[in-house]
Amino acid sequence: MSILLTMSLYSYAQNSYKAVIKNGENNSVLQGVTVNIAGNNINGKSDEKGIIQLNNIPNGKQVIIFTMVGFKTKSDTTDFPLSDNKQIEILLEEHSEELEEVTISSTRSTRSIQNIPTRIEFIGGEELDEKGNMKPGDIRMLLSESTGIYVQTTSPTSANASIRIQGLDGRYTQILKDGFPIYSGASSGLGLLQIPPLDLKQVEVIKGSSSTLYGGGAIAGLVNLISKTPTFEKDLRFHINGTSAKGLDINGFYGKRTEKLGTTIFASHNRNNAYDPAKIGLSAIPKFERYIFNPKLFVYLNDDTKMNVGINSTIENRIGGDLSYIKNKKENSSKYFEENKTQRYSSQLTLDHQIDENQSVQIKNSVSYFNRKTSIPSYIFEGVQIASFTEASYAVNSEKSDWVTGLNIWTDNFNEKPHTSFEERDYNQTTVGAFIQNNWKTTNWLQLETGFRTDYVKDYGAVFLPRVSALFSISQGLTSRVGGGFGYKTRQSSLKIVNVCNIEISWLLTRTQIS
Repeated sequence: MSILLTMSLYSYAQNSYKAVIKNGENNSVLQGVTVNIAGNNINGKSDEKGIIQLNNIPNGKQVIIFTMVGFKTKSDTTDFPLSDNKQIEILLEEHSEELEEVTISSTRSTRSIQNIPTRIEFIGGEELDEKGNMKPGDIRMLLSESTGIYVQTTSPTSANASIRIQGLDGRYTQILKDGFPIYSGASSGLGLLQIPPLDLKQVEVIKGSSSTLYGGGAIAGLVNLISKTPTFEKDLRFHINGTSAKGLDINGFYGKRTEKLGTTIFASHNRNNAYDPAKIGLSAIPKFERYIFNPKLFVYLNDDTKMNVGINSTIENRIGGDLSYIKNKKENSSKYFEENKTQRYSSQLTLDHQIDENQSVQIKNSVSYFNRKTSIPSYIFEGVQIASFTEASYAVNSEKSDWVTGLNIWTDNFNEKPHTSFEERDYNQTTVGAFIQNNWKTTNWLQLETGFRTDYVKDYGAVFLPRVSALFSISQGLTSRVGGGFGYKTRQSSLKIVNVCNIEISWLLTRTQIS
């Protein structure tokens, strides 16, 4: 009799709890909300109708906790047994976090990435740190894991590579450093291998024609590497990395700002012995030694005007090929090898002035020097490229429309040093360009980006580069981008015009955009 009474009391002490969980802002049901009873192993998740049911709840006061990503955690104290078995309604509040503002400088627009007709991707924060720790010597890994980008090895011996965006040849992709085209022409060689990621604040990738703002060489797209800027809190970092492939990376960064002045200094030493994991006598990783020193000074003249000036310098010796030649050049002169000796120096000067809340002007200038000597059996190539870039631009922004217009001048002088009987491939090229671009929100479902550039290339004549992109908001979760533009490349006696069209469909799931 006592056993039956105990079982009856135990059965009476088990209760059920049923509730429907909704978004407190729009009253829509929430699926996947985690619900658990504090101090008990009783939990569950709401179904597609927002309903949760928990069973076997003991008598007494119980704390029920509701959690879901993007919403504030809510706790509700309930006394069991319940007075009635009606379904309870639970409202959750959305959790709005104050995130650090990220400015995308490559677009030169005040629009958010989601509202720009041209497809843009941003790499920064934890992802940039992670890739920098995994591959601190160059940016190939950083770019190779982005969709639509293929880092193609162009020389297995030297490990040189180029960036192909959306299938187009690497020569149609432009690499910028803080908005300056210092890796173009002859200086594009070995560029990806000589850019360490550890002094970068972010990387901006535009997939599609950007010829209006950045010239005919950006017909496939561009990669803009943005350096770190100083903050009021001192930033001092050191990074030492060793690899099983006989590599060593030593990097240091310092940044600090006061009211009127700021400075950043980045220094790096990267080296690797020739590495042959397959034991075939040929290097899979070439032997190289590189030194980099990048100081930069920031001057804050007032709240509306600021200026920065900096120097980028890189010196590297790189050799790959037959291991016996790499170890003893004189005794193995018949073996295959590829040796590169490079010196790269460039200056950067930028002046920004905010006229008022909606208008701004920018002036920037860069001068670069690149010396490269390439040696393979029975052939030597050596040349010096001296280039400059100057631009003045004006931007005006409003709620419905953004305008940017400007003028720029490129000079590019290359002199080849004679080492063979072939005629030297010297050239001296000057390009003067003018551009105008507009971003216009025509309706809630259509945004247009139109641009026009005209360049006058010395000895080749004028070229006209129209460009248009459109963003269609088909529904709340479905958008499509369509765009096209013209670009050009100079060759012996003429200009080669290139045109490209880009089509993209994006599907938006809750808070994550998949492109």
